[in-house]
Amino acid sequence: MPQDATGRRVVVTGPPRRTRRVPGQARPRTEIAEQTALGHTYVRSLMRSQLRTALTVFAVLVLMVGPLPLVFAAAEGRRTTFVVLGFGLYAPLVLLARWYVRRAERNEHDFVRLVEDR
Repeated sequence: MPQDATGRRVVVTGPPRRTRRVPGQARPRTEIAEQTALGHTYVRSLMRSQLRTALTVFAVLVLMVGPLPLVFAAAEGRRTTFVVLGFGLYAPLVLLARWYVRRAERNEHDFVRLVEDR
């Protein structure tokens, strides 16, 4: 029986491959810690979302505070000024601040979920 080189079986051995990640070490976290390009991208995504939130709040703030001199010029009475400041400005400012804090915390929570691979 002649032995054919194509019909002969060869066993290749080598070190076992890891198909799963080590549970204590998440990949995105190591990418960030090692400051790789991917880690830089993760951090930039968080920074971009935080900047977008801050610019949104700033735009709303400018739209709220910007026309106040015109309102004060149109309303020459002293009581109108305090009513506009007390109810027309401070209450929306508090709501805007609460929205900003909640949105910033949500951005950070989403980033942590992404990094920890949950």
